[in-house]
Amino acid sequence: MQEKMKLMSCTDSKVEQMFQILLDPKETDTDKKQKAAQNLIVLAREEAGAEKIFQSDGVRLLLRMLDTGREDAMLAALRTLAGLCSGHRSRTMAILAELGAPRVSAMLGVEHEQVSLAACNLLQVMFDALKEGLQRDFRGKEEALVLDPSKELKLLIGHLLEMLNREGTSAHGRDNILNLLIKVVPRKSLRDPNNSLTLWVIDQGLKKILEVGGTVCEAPGSLPATENSRMSAAVLLSKLYSDLKCDAERENFHRLCKDYVRSWLEGHGLAGKLRAIQTASCLLQGPSEAGNQVLELEGIMESVLALCASVREVDQLVAVEALIHAADKAKRASFITANGVTLLKNIYKCSGRDSIRIRALVGLCKLGSAGGIDFSMKQFAEGSTLKLAKQCRKWLCNEAIDAGTRRWAVEGLAYLTFDADVKEEFVEDKAAVQAMFQLAKSEDKSVLFAVASTLVNCTNSYDHEEPDPQMLELAKYAKQHVPEQHPKDEPGCVRRRVRKLLAAGVVSALTCMVKSENPALTNSCRELISRVFLAVVEEAADRGSVVAQGGGKALIPLSLEGTEVGQAKAAQALAKITITSNPDMAFPGERIYEVVRPLVSLLHLHRTGLENFEGLMALTNLAGISERLRQKILKEKAVPMIEGYMFEEHELLRLAATECMCNMAMSTETAHWLEILQALLLSPNVELQHRGAVIVLNMMVADREIAAKLMESEMLEILSVLAKDERNKPRVAQAAKECLAQAMACGLIKPNVNGE
Repeated sequence: MQEKMKLMSCTDSKVEQMFQILLDPKETDTDKKQKAAQNLIVLAREEAGAEKIFQSDGVRLLLRMLDTGREDAMLAALRTLAGLCSGHRSRTMAILAELGAPRVSAMLGVEHEQVSLAACNLLQVMFDALKEGLQRDFRGKEEALVLDPSKELKLLIGHLLEMLNREGTSAHGRDNILNLLIKVVPRKSLRDPNNSLTLWVIDQGLKKILEVGGTVCEAPGSLPATENSRMSAAVLLSKLYSDLKCDAERENFHRLCKDYVRSWLEGHGLAGKLRAIQTASCLLQGPSEAGNQVLELEGIMESVLALCASVREVDQLVAVEALIHAADKAKRASFITANGVTLLKNIYKCSGRDSIRIRALVGLCKLGSAGGIDFSMKQFAEGSTLKLAKQCRKWLCNEAIDAGTRRWAVEGLAYLTFDADVKEEFVEDKAAVQAMFQLAKSEDKSVLFAVASTLVNCTNSYDHEEPDPQMLELAKYAKQHVPEQHPKDEPGCVRRRVRKLLAAGVVSALTCMVKSENPALTNSCRELISRVFLAVVEEAADRGSVVAQGGGKALIPLSLEGTEVGQAKAAQALAKITITSNPDMAFPGERIYEVVRPLVSLLHLHRTGLENFEGLMALTNLAGISERLRQKILKEKAVPMIEGYMFEEHELLRLAATECMCNMAMSTETAHWLEILQALLLSPNVELQHRGAVIVLNMMVADREIAAKLMESEMLEILSVLAKDERNKPRVAQAAKECLAQAMACGLIKPNVNGE
């Protein structure tokens, strides 16, 4: 106790000293201040240290640090507060009451980017702690101490929404607010029936979000925004729309969007039309159903045509982008196809501005790719697609053009690379490939989807099924259209393209794309990246270089988050790497344990036979490395699935499962066999129950220690119930009685007063 008291007093004095150093205006030693700040942050990340800071009037002292206005002090204070709030609901509510929702929200909007990010992280931690409180069932003393946090949640979100369209909010602060709302407002799972927070945000803040999405940076009086702001707004709108549960909620969303766009169309002149069209573009990039409804408004398409004819660059930019986003939306596709090609061709030929011409070119590319990979369905004349692609590559490589404009060249290639000739020419153009990879690593993350789409097309990693030969003949006889594959999309050509992309550094680019925390890295984008990764690890000889460039590390988060298809593709790529590489080298340190869950997911019955096989092979390698890995595989409940594949009809699956089980048999754990036996005895199949009871009897006769473990478990209760069911299951009941008799003979159980 004396030692503990000594330690606590030592911690108290350290906390006091750190605050004195950080708050002393006369202290000029920068290194000393940095060390004190770091020590305070580290202390706050441990529960004992966090509680000590909290109890030592630390919150008030941290507020004083925020008041200094010095960036280093503010960063230290915000990061320490994040440590105090992390995972602690009552402390979070106390700190929020002391700090005040307006103040903590306002710090997001400051000009200093690092301070804004630290404030964003603090709010994320606060939201997590408060939302966890809503999901937990508190009882007794704890319930009396902690109030309902839903009021605080709405208060914080309300302040964030207010800041979205406040002029004083910085551009990166606005992006941070959008990113935060994306993470904390929609439900984590659609199985959660409560979407009230989403409905509240739509009611209170949808128009504010639309205002950010409809911002035209080049127009006077616009809100400060970055190149990522509109995409972040589109992602947030899409998340909110996806979180709605019924038609009535969706109709309300559509009505609010149409009312907002209509308000700008009417009575605001050309500037209002500009905002209305920009907002429509944002909706088409996000919840496209709502965007389609907006396109149906009277005057929208006429406004687009009017802006296309304007002499101002900004007007033409907004109009052409709207045409691009509207081109693949079903309700307006016929209008765009009929009128858009002529309009875009005129803009492309007549405009003297590259920024306009490049966007018009993307529109033409989009309309020209309507046939997809079908070689026989081409919209343009022979050679036109190659000419468009050549111009896109030329603009992409021109560093004199700003990155925001060059991004549109990648958008064009994303459509044109459906054509196999374009794919071949693109991968041969090393400068263009490198320029695209550099854009993927840049600050403008809105290019991610276009880069991923281009790479999927070049590697042919999209889904394509081999048509039934009989159906093909039938279609030809009925004079129906039959899709044709381009000769340059044959497997040999695809493999050559993959090798060229690997040599150009595609893995490094993909790894950078995955690291992005930007909302532009949507689940759909993650799926495309997973598809490309699976394509580049197809050949065993290439897997070493993929791992060396960070591919293995990048695949783990892709396999754990995103669409179901994307997770499966990433997991299969991990399996391929694990099969042919040394897992300890491919996934060093603790990372190797993160690979187990994705590999186990490949064993589920809805996966393909190839995915099952590769998952088993990869788990075999892991199970042979260490007991800790075998324990991890057990924990993920893989053993029953592995055992099931030992009885599959396919010989290779049986071999792989048996080999995996042999390695798992080295485990010192015995828990899984008990679960399997219990499952057999509880089976609805009487034959399986009988066999299970006989196995239990044989094990009990063979070893008293095993018999003791069986009787200490739920097995005793199961056998007792089965022994009484002589009428319906006589053979099972007899075997169960023999098991109980053996237990009595071993002295493990005693008969009850009735002699049973």
